[in-house]
Amino acid sequence: MSPLLSLILIPVVTAAFCMAGSSPRRISLFGAGANLVLSLYLLTRYDPGIGGFQLVGENDLLPAHGIRLALGADGLSLVMLLLATLVTFAAVWVTPRIDKHAGMFYACLLFISAGAIGAFASIDLFFFYAFHELALIPTFLLIGIWGSGERQRVAWKVTIYLAFGSFILLLGLIGLWLAVPENLRTFDIRLLQQLGYMGLLSPGPAVYLLLLFGFGILIALFPFHTWAPEAYASAPAPAAMLHAGVLKKFGLYGLLRLAVPIFPEEIQQFSHLLLVLLLGNIIYVGFVTIAQKRLDLTLGYSSVMHMGYAFLGFVALNQLGLDGMSLMMFAHGLTIAALFALCGEISRKTGTLEYAALGGFGGAAPRLGLLFGFAAMASVGLPGFATFAGEILIFFGAFARGTVGSFDWFQTCTAIALWGVVISAVYMLRAYRRIFWGARGPAVVDGITDASSDVRWAVTLLVAVLLLTGFRPGLLLDYLNPVFAFLP
Repeated sequence: MSPLLSLILIPVVTAAFCMAGSSPRRISLFGAGANLVLSLYLLTRYDPGIGGFQLVGENDLLPAHGIRLALGADGLSLVMLLLATLVTFAAVWVTPRIDKHAGMFYACLLFISAGAIGAFASIDLFFFYAFHELALIPTFLLIGIWGSGERQRVAWKVTIYLAFGSFILLLGLIGLWLAVPENLRTFDIRLLQQLGYMGLLSPGPAVYLLLLFGFGILIALFPFHTWAPEAYASAPAPAAMLHAGVLKKFGLYGLLRLAVPIFPEEIQQFSHLLLVLLLGNIIYVGFVTIAQKRLDLTLGYSSVMHMGYAFLGFVALNQLGLDGMSLMMFAHGLTIAALFALCGEISRKTGTLEYAALGGFGGAAPRLGLLFGFAAMASVGLPGFATFAGEILIFFGAFARGTVGSFDWFQTCTAIALWGVVISAVYMLRAYRRIFWGARGPAVVDGITDASSDVRWAVTLLVAVLLLTGFRPGLLLDYLNPVFAFLP
């Protein structure tokens, strides 16, 4: 059996045992841990010196229609698979006692993980799309059944937005497939990329825009972003960790996998449009984030804002920018997962996430405050964290995209985007101060305990990986560089 297929099947089988067994937490933690170990093993099996797709396994399912389960991994895939398994393990670890349908709750988390892993490992266009769609179903259930606030309304809003984005994406994928010469028509992503490199595949601007906005809605590109903050505020913390940290990266991954090799001219043609939209993510959404009065909404809008940096790396269309984008995807996934884990713990300890009701929490929960400080600094992009390495590569790549010294439109927009670093520092440091410093708020009562050991160890793991890959980004860039070596 292909090791990548095992990576998909382990969470699926574990989910089945969770629904049937009496100890779903232990079962799911064991399965998620096994998958994390397997993803680390696959990193050692891959040879970056050779590059390309390795660990390939193919099984014909509908040969008459050219549909087959084809799995393979290059450096980008492996980095995203490591992200998925790390966040899944942490999300299961921090999950508190579930009183209602616990087995189903853990199964939904594992099905999201399996769908994301399948999408990242697929080298067949059909399953690339199908795995992502399968992961959206448990997302709806987690919000609608175990969420908070107006969970049912939010669940339907998220479903409508993501279904609309998926429909636009499907039209783009069909258009891409139809643009392939009839004698070469295939779902194989490797062949589609090769045709793009050779100039034999030119689907045109309309197909590119369908892919851009289809993926863009799934990523929460401005102005199609309003579903995301509400979704993460209403979702249980482990579900928010998985969706914001992993599943949302599917859209960015799809742009890297399909748009970069096949639509380089269209990316340049519509770069001005995308620059304006990504500035909406960074500047407009950044100011909206500052105005929030609840921690969960602050983190939700923060996640949307940081997608603007990833789009800036994408539109730069050079190796620096795309390496930075890929590193940013990994770092942001770990950072936002850590923040949502801590957000859930604060809610459980105090019963609220309103800034007005909090304050002075650091005295009662110093370890929680310390971990939140590390995660907040990672979100801001403090040197030493992987987020800084990703952001600096993106900005260098974006400045290199324009004519050096001319300060043209591209470089002007990049200079404006730099202010996002200041904005993110403002809202994260304000959140930290209002929760952990100052006089005790009404929700911080005597007897409140510090973070649980499960949350402490899970978040420590995520922060440790952020620091390791921040001080040594080459650990990931060695895998990512060959993917974009064809670019200047």
